[in-house]
Amino acid sequence: MSSLEERNEEIIDLYMKHINPSLMRLVAFMGYDVIEDRAEGSHVYDIMGNEYVDCLGGFGVFALGHRHPKVVGAVKNQLEKMPMTSKELLIEPYARLAKKLAEISPGELQYTFLCNSGTEAIEGALKLARLKTGKHKFIYTQRAFHGKTLGSLSITGRDVFQEPFRPLIPGAKMVQFGDADELESAIDDDTAAFIVEPIQGEGGIHEPPDDYFPKAQRICREKGVLLIIDEVQTGIGRTGKMFACEHWGIEPDIMTLAKALSGGVIPVGAILGTPSVWEVFEDNPLIHSSTFGGNPLACVAALATIEVVEEDNLPEKARITGEKIKSAMNDLMAEHPDIIKDVRGRGCLIGLEFADSDIGGLMISALASRKVLVAFTLNDHSVIRIEPALAINDDDLNWILNAIRESTAEVKEIAAALG
Repeated sequence: MSSLEERNEEIIDLYMKHINPSLMRLVAFMGYDVIEDRAEGSHVYDIMGNEYVDCLGGFGVFALGHRHPKVVGAVKNQLEKMPMTSKELLIEPYARLAKKLAEISPGELQYTFLCNSGTEAIEGALKLARLKTGKHKFIYTQRAFHGKTLGSLSITGRDVFQEPFRPLIPGAKMVQFGDADELESAIDDDTAAFIVEPIQGEGGIHEPPDDYFPKAQRICREKGVLLIIDEVQTGIGRTGKMFACEHWGIEPDIMTLAKALSGGVIPVGAILGTPSVWEVFEDNPLIHSSTFGGNPLACVAALATIEVVEEDNLPEKARITGEKIKSAMNDLMAEHPDIIKDVRGRGCLIGLEFADSDIGGLMISALASRKVLVAFTLNDHSVIRIEPALAINDDDLNWILNAIRESTAEVKEIAAALG
């Protein structure tokens, strides 16, 4: 056994002994039981020298690919000056990022609170909604995924995640995604907010009917209910618009961001709100806070990320790439309708729904053998996401599409052999 193989075996053993044995077994089953070593653009390299094309993108983190030079450069420069702040004086990168987010965001969103992740942003959004309305109930949608901390878990639409931790926060009610009439019926005098993803990511890459969001927004306005749009996975160009809610022209009262906002370099989450919502800070400006939220490294990374997205017109590139992917996958579905049930999504957020979750698992393993990194959606294991960098080049895109074609044929043979 070589020294690299010994090193890899050592890390597998450490995962088993000190991190999560069940996770390690799952990773091994999928064929990903090797140490990541470095990454560049759409490519990841393991310690054995194998090269992979990243079609998962950190569940939406790597909109710019890995280690984009402008983002890395901004962080390096800030690192030499002041990595973290005293939290007592003013933070210039925070202020400039907040201004930029206000400029690019839909509707009247003007103010920003920065945190460190998507689930933190959701927790803060829920708190703001309760403070603003004086009400305590929330409405969320079936198959929704908003995070796994206690508050965000309470509005995540899958029993397998919720059940072990009940009782969750009270007053959370689930409705069907895409059914505005059910939403209206679910609202009562104690409803603070309706929280929804514009396109369900972990739910299996689902879009609503075209009239759903205009109706939902009207209902919320008429009923005095805040509209919280979760753009943690769909924001920053992923779906062909800067924010996915722009496809339907909706204007949220609160919007959450994370993942791609980081540039894939420094974690950052954000809660954006209208002036009306932000009135809750008047009596107590410290009623919600975060020790590491708004640190200058994260802020300069986010600012550089937005600059790249705008300068390179990445939402439009994502739209064009998405059309290519969907066209190729629809052709493949026509060839193998017994294996592939559906192709859906927008921009560089595409879902392939397979006949069942077993087929989905076999596809992940088959793609791993062809050095393509993918994953299923957390709330539907029969769906594999295609979530590459927004500016992925044609060679890498062809690598992915060819690997999916070959893997589908291979899995079909395995399924036939198993009866």
